[in-house]
Amino acid sequence: MIFLGLLLPALLGGSTQASHGGPPLDCVDAERLCLLDHQCNSSYRVLEYCAIEEAMSLLGWDARKECVTAENELERSPLSGCKCHRGSKKEEQCLKVYWTSRFSHRYHELDISPYVEMDTEPTWNGDGFRLAGILSGSSVPTDVENQCLEAAQACGLYEKCGNLRSEYVLACTKRAPNSDTCNRQKCHKALRRFLDRVPEEYAFGVLFCQCNNTLCGERRRKTIVPSCSYEEREKPNCMTLQHMCMKDDLCRSRLVDFQHNCQPLSMSRTTCPRDNAMACLRSYVGLIGTIVTPNYVSNNGTEVAYWCTCEASGNQRQHCEKILTMFNQNSCLQNAIKVLNSGAHHTLEGTQTSARSSQHFQQDDMNVLPGIVEVKHVDVVSGGGGRVEVNQPISEKAIVSNSQSGATGFGQSAALLLLALLPPLL
Repeated sequence: MIFLGLLLPALLGGSTQASHGGPPLDCVDAERLCLLDHQCNSSYRVLEYCAIEEAMSLLGWDARKECVTAENELERSPLSGCKCHRGSKKEEQCLKVYWTSRFSHRYHELDISPYVEMDTEPTWNGDGFRLAGILSGSSVPTDVENQCLEAAQACGLYEKCGNLRSEYVLACTKRAPNSDTCNRQKCHKALRRFLDRVPEEYAFGVLFCQCNNTLCGERRRKTIVPSCSYEEREKPNCMTLQHMCMKDDLCRSRLVDFQHNCQPLSMSRTTCPRDNAMACLRSYVGLIGTIVTPNYVSNNGTEVAYWCTCEASGNQRQHCEKILTMFNQNSCLQNAIKVLNSGAHHTLEGTQTSARSSQHFQQDDMNVLPGIVEVKHVDVVSGGGGRVEVNQPISEKAIVSNSQSGATGFGQSAALLLLALLPPLL
């Protein structure tokens, strides 16, 4: 125990430095390290109380000042600079820790993603998205007029994709007990599970397939089962929808991540952060299965939007319309979709990748995220809502590597070693 007492302070400081010299520490691991230190533990417990109280009603000046003081005391703790991994088993727990330790920024820090930076490379081989390569050698007839049908059939042929797609279709079409509507929470969870676990070439195939006719466009628009995942009998006000999102750790995080990776930048030749189409598309996909799930607005083109309206916004009309323009006037997102469908390299053509820096890029005001204002595999078909059985899934597994190489700083390595030696605290 004496050795542990001498070693712990060094590890706490070293793990903080790891966020600068190597991969950031996961916030769940950072929390465990923090709870081992008396001062860090005390400050973090104050912030937990602050978050609970703030969720009920706005804190007074004195209480908020105490919360900010506790937050400042964590600046040199393991929690400073910690990040989360999207789609991980402990994602929601990690995000809770992340936003608790950033109490004063939870509704205002809208351009710094809580997630570990995503790899800029596609997770599949080849230049761009080639659906024909997935279908090569299969017995499924291709339909050049309906690429979305092709993509759905390719998904059905790959066991993992077919199973998870059937899972979310069932969750999003089954009525909740004693109700004439679906269980939207279960639908969202199943959608996120599909998008987080299915290889990108399949998930992106059904979401971003090109269409030049109504039948294809209707299939694409209904991919996420909009009648359950985001449509209401009446469209809510966009500010109300965003307010609900910002109150939820997961939704807020996915929305901020979209802002971070898909916010048009006026000084970039392609207006996209780091000129990276793949990061933008992944962030957009991350929004599907949240309160603010977006979708195509029509069967023609690739324009997307929330299911919301700015009617009855009063003197907040301009603020409300900014929320809509995050999607329907987002040149970064539209360019990213074009790059994917053109089969081009993930880095937008004619540009050089550059590190994102808020000091060097000026944001386009039209797209700035506004702050809140107080069993066979069954495939869903087209407009008629009928169902079509596709071929039995084959057993072969797609081998996809999502690993990232890189050196890990001594502080993080030592901190994680300590965690492995200690009994679980949670």
